[in-house]
Amino acid sequence: MARIVCLGEGMLELSQEGEGWCMGFGGDTLNTAVHLARAGHDVAYMTALGSCPFSMDLRASWQSEGIDCGLIVTHPSRRPGLYAITVDGQGERTFTYWREASAARAMFEVPEIDDAIGGAETADLFYFSLISLAILPPQGRQDLLRLAAKVRINGGLVAFDGNYRPSLWETPEAAARWRDRAIAASDAGLPTLEDEAALGGPGTAEAVAAHWQELGCREVIVKKGAQGCLLPDLTVCPPPRVLQPTDTSGAGDAFNGGYLGARLKGAPVAEAARAGNALAGWCVMRRGAIPARDAAAPY
Repeated sequence: MARIVCLGEGMLELSQEGEGWCMGFGGDTLNTAVHLARAGHDVAYMTALGSCPFSMDLRASWQSEGIDCGLIVTHPSRRPGLYAITVDGQGERTFTYWREASAARAMFEVPEIDDAIGGAETADLFYFSLISLAILPPQGRQDLLRLAAKVRINGGLVAFDGNYRPSLWETPEAAARWRDRAIAASDAGLPTLEDEAALGGPGTAEAVAAHWQELGCREVIVKKGAQGCLLPDLTVCPPPRVLQPTDTSGAGDAFNGGYLGARLKGAPVAEAARAGNALAGWCVMRRGAIPARDAAAPY
């Protein structure tokens, strides 16, 4: 079985439930890791947490989902980040973050990170996102891309999602520079058309795909929200049906989990895209970035 390592920041999540709030967890690459683990893949999550009770609870929750937590390092003084999701009547979400001093931001500064890096270098698939880069200081970003390069040297594949959150970056130009460096370090790319436009990129999915491929990323799937996705052969893979979302949190992350999981099992690109669309569709009809598994889940 292929070994997958996902790197990023897993946080405490507050989501609306009736008149109150429900505590859970989430984070873009973590969401994808959970979906992959639920589908039966060997998945490890690489990040930093603290030694507080909340950190212990997060570790236990992730392990209960089947995720290997052996690559999580412990920061001596920092704690997990926190975010809250508010959702409007159309299911569109707004995030409020408390993550400025989270443990994950300093993961490459913790002494035990060398052991975690050693465990990640031999992954069959290494997955990270532009958010993974955004939370790190410049040296940490360099360390992350160096790890991606080592995975490829060792024969593994690297997948990258261009998730763009403006509030995490010093400038859009800086985000675009690091995005391009990450694209060049990756084999599979999972950009979202809306994010690329926000970064000043081209306005069509075809032009986005061309930009990513020109930088060396061989397999590029451009996500187009409710319209589905653009495949490398420039055909569109639409969702199986039109939905009225309950909560779009984590939809792109779910697509990534469905797509990457299917590809690792040998599915052709178009079949993998349909699997991604199915998992994203299931996700948006339920609340929270990682809905509880139910009988309708397409795992």
